[in-house]
Amino acid sequence: MFFISHRGNIKGPKTQYENSPDYIESALKLGFDVEIDIYFYKNCLWLGHDSPTYGIKNIDWLKNKKLWCHAKNIKALDFMLNEKDIHCFWHQEDDCALTSKDYIWTYFGKDLFSNSIVVLPEQIKVNDFPNISGICSDYISKYK
Repeated sequence: MFFISHRGNIKGPKTQYENSPDYIESALKLGFDVEIDIYFYKNCLWLGHDSPTYGIKNIDWLKNKKLWCHAKNIKALDFMLNEKDIHCFWHQEDDCALTSKDYIWTYFGKDLFSNSIVVLPEQIKVNDFPNISGICSDYISKYK
């Protein structure tokens, strides 16, 4: 079972820190996987939710097996898919999205399968899950 911190959050949203390198590293050090938001902008990859905020200096950092890279624009997805070994996906408001490692990134409240990652279950107040592969939450410490 994957326990995935949403943008580095462990015990609730902290928007001022989300997607910052130090916040992500903190969640990784606590043993969580982390979903991060990635942009391709000005020929570089960037972390950030609403806009490119933190430049990524070392592309190999994204190859960490505990990172789930959410492409925020199509150029970011294309770059990451061609780079190899970066676990990435694209979605906006779809029911689900297939990640580059064949997991189904599933919007809260949608049908779940054995390879599903349920996203933000706290938004529908669900605590009991069928046989799934993981949970991505702002409150991930509650589930682990």
